Amino acid sequence: MFTKLRSWIGRHKVWSALIALVAVYIVYLVVRPVQHDYEYIAETVGRGTVQRVVSASGKVRALNTIKVGTEVSGQITKVYVDFNSPVTKGQVLAEIDPTRVRARVQQIEAQVALARAGLDQTRANVERARAELKIQERDFARQQSLSDRGFVSKANLDAAQTRLNSARNALQVALAQTESGDAQIRQASAELSSARLDLTRTLILAPASGVIIDKLVEPGTTVAASFQTPNLFEIAADTTKMQVEASVDEADIGQIREGQDVTFTVDSYPDDIFRAKVRQIRKAPVETQNVVSYLVIIDVDNLDGKLLPGMTANVEIITGAKPNVLRVPTNALRFRPKPADREAAEDPKPADPERKPVPVQTVYIMGTDPYRPIRKQVQIGLQGDDFTEIRSGIKAGDKVLVRTKSLKPKAETEAADDDDSAGS
Repeated sequence: MFTKLRSWIGRHKVWSALIALVAVYIVYLVVRPVQHDYEYIAETVGRGTVQRVVSASGKVRALNTIKVGTEVSGQITKVYVDFNSPVTKGQVLAEIDPTRVRARVQQIEAQVALARAGLDQTRANVERARAELKIQERDFARQQSLSDRGFVSKANLDAAQTRLNSARNALQVALAQTESGDAQIRQASAELSSARLDLTRTLILAPASGVIIDKLVEPGTTVAASFQTPNLFEIAADTTKMQVEASVDEADIGQIREGQDVTFTVDSYPDDIFRAKVRQIRKAPVETQNVVSYLVIIDVDNLDGKLLPGMTANVEIITGAKPNVLRVPTNALRFRPKPADREAAEDPKPADPERKPVPVQTVYIMGTDPYRPIRKQVQIGLQGDDFTEIRSGIKAGDKVLVRTKSLKPKAETEAADDDDSAGS
């Protein structure tokens, strides 16, 4: 057979050469390395801290804010403070025109004086009625004595009795007028005290020391306190301590506890991380466009004065933390290689029904062939946004795949993402 083949090759050298080239080309296609237009990016498994956080947004507020109003209507004539002015307790902030209130005080003072004069007059009437009563008592006694001896008629005795009764009634009327005058004085005095209090209220005083963070009036502004107390100023009592009012979604509120550590940033200082603690979880729900959230109050020190009321805070509440544990990037748990590169892992052992179940996830680690990753099942612990705790399944130093990087020229990948974290 080989003799015939050599003979045929000798007679057909051109065809033999062509057939040999085709065969070599086919073998080359079979054994040549496959050129990939992508590569896998891996990160080394190591030890470190794993944190689980709840993200929220909120507003920076003063810990104790006092709204200063007025109970007196009138026109503001003077304003002594401005925004950011430091004030002390009892300091005059503004003045309301006291002309109308002062006139009312003078009017009531005149009423009190008139009532006192009327009371003095009624007291004089009481003394005159008492003197008249004594005269009539003596006259009646004398008429009665004469009537007993027959020197005065019964009619004269009756007239003396009538005059005595009239004197007694006059005294009672005078005493009642005295009590009425005394009551009028007390009423006028109370009105005078109220008017004088209103006069003192034309001076708007600071109820506590702090900083003016809002001013709502200027000289010439008219305030009306007929139905409700108008607010004129807002004072932050202590700006060295602030609070953040964070709105937490109902899906995350169950993880929040009082005393948990908090970190947050504000747009004014993006490179500064402020540390705080949860002080209170308010149970009243806040519903906005069918989304329910709850208000979490966070205390923070502001000794350097960087935080200002009203700043927007980007809050991260640390709901769980484990230091020095084996960890992998969390996106490694979600990463899947391209379907052609996946290697079937051994079926996991059946779980023991008497054993408490442990969360199991799948990761892919780098093997000897970078395009044949090895699937591993791992038991996870605390899971955070950046890292997840690994309890078993892989060891420190293994390289877990986290994403796919394209090797195509830029012109060919303009319409596609440069990084494909899904891989499948």
